[in-house]
Amino acid sequence: MQSPRNELAAGRGGLRTRMQTLASLWAFAFIALLVVVPWAYAIIPLLAAATLLPALLIYAPRVQGEGALDRDDAFMLLALFSYGALWCLDVWRSGEWPVGEGNQGIFLPLWPMLAAALLMALRIFTPGPRLLWLAVSCGALGAGSIALYERLVLDKARASNDMNAIPFGNLSLLLGGLSLLGALWCVRSGSVRRPALLALTLLAAMAGMLSSLLSGTRGGWIAAPLLLLLAYRAARDVLPSRPLHLAVAALMILLVAAAWAPQTGVRDRVALAHSNLMQYAVGEERGSSVGLRLEMWRAGGLMFLEKPVLGWGEGQVQHQRDALVAEAGLHPGISRYDQLHSDIIDTAARRGLVGLGVLLAFYMVPLSLFWRRLVDGGSPGVRVLAAAGMMVPVAFIDFGLTQSMLRDVRGLSGYLGFCVVCWAVMRRHERLRRSVHP
Repeated sequence: MQSPRNELAAGRGGLRTRMQTLASLWAFAFIALLVVVPWAYAIIPLLAAATLLPALLIYAPRVQGEGALDRDDAFMLLALFSYGALWCLDVWRSGEWPVGEGNQGIFLPLWPMLAAALLMALRIFTPGPRLLWLAVSCGALGAGSIALYERLVLDKARASNDMNAIPFGNLSLLLGGLSLLGALWCVRSGSVRRPALLALTLLAAMAGMLSSLLSGTRGGWIAAPLLLLLAYRAARDVLPSRPLHLAVAALMILLVAAAWAPQTGVRDRVALAHSNLMQYAVGEERGSSVGLRLEMWRAGGLMFLEKPVLGWGEGQVQHQRDALVAEAGLHPGISRYDQLHSDIIDTAARRGLVGLGVLLAFYMVPLSLFWRRLVDGGSPGVRVLAAAGMMVPVAFIDFGLTQSMLRDVRGLSGYLGFCVVCWAVMRRHERLRRSVHP
């Protein structure tokens, strides 16, 4: 007969197993459905919080070893919490909440804090790496299928899945890049592991990148070489030199062919951007897509120079922008938007240098923590997972140059969700490898 202490320990072990299965389900659903199903960006994190956080309160006080938080976890949590806390303080001082496209973004400042709580839960109830690769592959394949259907069957100018085409294309590209790292996971140590998963991840990588091309999201295309370079850095530790170079050459040929094909519309979008830029430079047209962005950036720069320390506040940027339309002769078309089409410029205008510092930490803390594990000579599996984690802030730094992705509901949710899941999965694998090979 078991003692009460042993029965309690067995009960906690059973709870942890059940919660780990549930956490795996939520993580898979969030990543796979983020750009495929409307409202998945919000409903799945809320369901995860409702089911995992009560178990966290029960289990966390007795956690030891795997799942116990350390200094690196504290840095990650601090970066998430600081970003949300400063945003909430900005809402408090200005008296207005962000609205977002379609009035979906009213609770955006609270999401980083929810992500911090879910990170603590996922550090205890952690999914495995294979689930991460399955999830990103399913998400990329779903996005690619939607993009092909909308462009080839519905004959839409840009694939979007009835959302803003920019976050749809950007997140599809990120899913494709992560799927490419999933393929590397399957060929660690120079031998193919799980051939079916390898085929799935390779197909998903192309689907995600094709979806980005079909969305016409020009700003995100700048990130593609950076993501491929990061994948190449991870592949150097996994693949022998000759197969790696052959794979790189094949991938580049496929991407160039896809971009050159007239059906993707890439050449037309690039030509249009060049034409818009030339027209703006000579003062002929400021109301084009590129022209309006440049006008918004100009407005943001003027606002930052006037209040450089704390900025204008969450609720005052739009009012001051409209005042600048009259005072500085900016194009009135910029008043249609609720953000300045750049995370850096928008943050500088709203929260000044203080906000820029917190935004920098929001990007650089995850980036540095993952980077350290990519280069420290750990196991190939840990390095691939670290590259996946790095890919998220690298992509969003680029996306945020020409679009306020962190003010978009799917953009912010995607950044938080990908960072949290990649971090938890990598830390679990890191500790498991350390226990096997001290």
